[in-house]
Amino acid sequence: MIPAAAGGPKGLILGPLDRFIFGEWLAQTRQPVDLVGASIGAWRMATACLDAPVQAFERLERDYIAQRFDPPPGARRMPAAQVSERFAGSLQRFYGGRVPEVLGHSRYRLHVVAARGRGLLARESRWRTPLGYLGAFASNAMHRSALGAWLERVVFSSPGPDGPAPIPFGTGDLRTRHVALNEANFMQALRASCSIPFALQAVHDIAGAPRGAYWDGGITDYHMHLAYADQGRLGDDGIVLYPHFQRAVIPGWLDKGLRWRHRPTPALDAMVVLAPDPQWVAGLPRGKLPDRHDFMDYDHETRARAWNAATSASQQLADEFAQWLRQPDPARLHAL
Repeated sequence: MIPAAAGGPKGLILGPLDRFIFGEWLAQTRQPVDLVGASIGAWRMATACLDAPVQAFERLERDYIAQRFDPPPGARRMPAAQVSERFAGSLQRFYGGRVPEVLGHSRYRLHVVAARGRGLLARESRWRTPLGYLGAFASNAMHRSALGAWLERVVFSSPGPDGPAPIPFGTGDLRTRHVALNEANFMQALRASCSIPFALQAVHDIAGAPRGAYWDGGITDYHMHLAYADQGRLGDDGIVLYPHFQRAVIPGWLDKGLRWRHRPTPALDAMVVLAPDPQWVAGLPRGKLPDRHDFMDYDHETRARAWNAATSASQQLADEFAQWLRQPDPARLHAL
């Protein structure tokens, strides 16, 4: 199994690893692999399912960096409606005519995670949405399962022999629904999984799924801290290989400030995280990973140069993993 985190532009530094893992390493094997992603992680995992994945990942990187969201005069950011419209167009240009490649992959089973609103968050509006997310934040701070009163995890899965492919992790931690991913709802589901609240509009009433407003899957599952080993889903020798942009695996987006939820749990016992050394990150432009605030802090040309520099430097991550596979060094493995 391979999970892929939400995190917007941070995921760009995983491009060389993605190209190596899906274009070279896993191409030599035959076993089925579950790919689980939210937000940019869902975009990355859907890209892995395309024919010629190396070229597809290269295009994803180019297209993502080339995005422009220039705000109107006097405003700090572009209105959410315009951002959503542009993003929908980007996905259409990227996957248009190629959805059957994604859904029909012979080995990869794609699972796209989105968050469906309940109660006040069942529909998006100027007053319901802020109040609903305030309630979600307060409930989640008390107990993660309480988040389910406001938002539920929805997993859109590739077709299997008898309906959607089974969810490859336990769902006892949070209210969860399971929906078949198909050509009619693929674009909607992927767009919803990437729709950051307040930055983009929610996607309403996805085909084949329960009615309601759907937002970024990272809200419920920011870093895919899921019950992978639940009920023997991985078998005796299965692992979760996790290319990640940091060492901590945070459960939900609302848990970012709750440091006690950043610790590992037994759910991750079968997980191997490939994460950059913080000292390496400190050597990137501005000493950090790309993030969505760069859209507001940089002009387009400066941001593109910084992001291209970061993605070029991240080739080192893929090269070092490839070398480790050739000559495994247990000393490089540490507890989560």
